[in-house]
Amino acid sequence: MSTATFAAELVGVQDELLRFAYKLTSDRDEANDLLQDTSLKALNNKEKYKPATNFRGWIYTIMRNIFINNYHRIVREQMFIDTTERQYHSGTPQDEPSENAESTYDLKEMYCVVNTLPKEYRVPFSMLIAGFKYREIANKLGIPVGTVKSRIFFTRQRLQQVLKDYR
Repeated sequence: MSTATFAAELVGVQDELLRFAYKLTSDRDEANDLLQDTSLKALNNKEKYKPATNFRGWIYTIMRNIFINNYHRIVREQMFIDTTERQYHSGTPQDEPSENAESTYDLKEMYCVVNTLPKEYRVPFSMLIAGFKYREIANKLGIPVGTVKSRIFFTRQRLQQVLKDYR
C-alpha cells in the first residue's frame, strides 16, 4: 500500500476513531490524546499493515491496545508496596481517630498475622487489597493465576483461623 493511500485511509477513519476513543476514555481531551497516539503508532508501523486485511480492524486494535497499556501503566504507578517490617499502619488513615478501640485492635491483629506469612503469600494478598485483579497480580509477579488465587485463599483462611475469636 502506498503512503498516500495509507494516509487517506487513516484520515478517513479519524472521526470514527475519535468516537471510539471517547467511549473508552469518557473525556474529550484524553480521547484526542488517544487518537493522536493511535495515528502516530499507525504511521510509524505502516509497513506492518497487510493491504489485504481490514484496515479499520487493524487501527481499532491499535487504539484499544494503547488504551489498555496506558491504563495498566497508571495502575502500576499508583501502586505502593510498603516493604517495612511493620505494615499494620499502611492503608489506614493516620489523621483520623479510630471509631473504637476494638476495630483498631482487629486491624493491627490482621496485619500482624499477614506479616507473619511468607513473602509469596503476603505480597499477592497485599496487592489484592490494593485493588489489583488476579490476572494483574499474576503478570506482575510472573506466576500463574491459579497460584495467585490459591495463595490468596490460603491467606484468607489463615486470617479467619487466627482472628475467629475477634468476631
